[in-house]
Amino acid sequence: MRTHLRRPVATSLALAAALALAGCSSGDSGRSGDPGSGRTEGAAAPATAPASLSAAERVAGEQDGAATTGPSSAPGAAPAPEGTPAGPVRPDAALTPATGSFTPKEKRYLSGRVPQAVDPAAVLDVGKETCQRISRTAKHDKDAAAAAVVAGDLRDADDAVTHLCPDQRPVLDAAEGGYPDGTHASPAAGRYRTVSAGPGCSWQVTDAKGTRVAGGPAPGATGPHTLTIPPGAARFESSGCYAWLRA
Repeated sequence: MRTHLRRPVATSLALAAALALAGCSSGDSGRSGDPGSGRTEGAAAPATAPASLSAAERVAGEQDGAATTGPSSAPGAAPAPEGTPAGPVRPDAALTPATGSFTPKEKRYLSGRVPQAVDPAAVLDVGKETCQRISRTAKHDKDAAAAAVVAGDLRDADDAVTHLCPDQRPVLDAAEGGYPDGTHASPAAGRYRTVSAGPGCSWQVTDAKGTRVAGGPAPGATGPHTLTIPPGAARFESSGCYAWLRA
């Protein structure tokens, strides 16, 4: 799946509510739903994780911590791909749970993403929780789930769906080619739409000379918004719109 992912500055209230509602409806035992924004990804967890975080979220924080403290985090080093710790990871031969065994699909999901000091089963829980959030959110609003994937609010969604919950492939298909808030060079031409833009949503598209060729919203316009990026556009900037899906 190809999306133009970037961590959002903030989610819109409507989508945050949808994700929170989805998180609260979980029936899983041993893990609590996320009572906050519905995000599984964020800054590295502190040494003592808050009690309100689920086990999967604490492990996600440990993964992020490994990515920021490993050798690859030296100045000038390229950041590791999403979901791939920059520090030492367990070899595939060492991906064994304390009891039982992993399925081939689970092993493929875990390959290359388990830090040395982290239990593989706990990392697998991160992927399973992402699948559960996608499923629960999509039941309420498929577009909201797709927008959350584009915005990066559902951790490692592509790999999780591919290996752990392929039935959620339609959500990834809906997110294909979307743009989150931010600045994007050489945006793909086409028509896009917002799902739950905030009241401060604004955007502009410029050509190679910096001339504005599209932008919005029009005075007094309210969401959802639509946008057409013309061929040859050089830059697309979006703020307060959360995510744009292909229209």
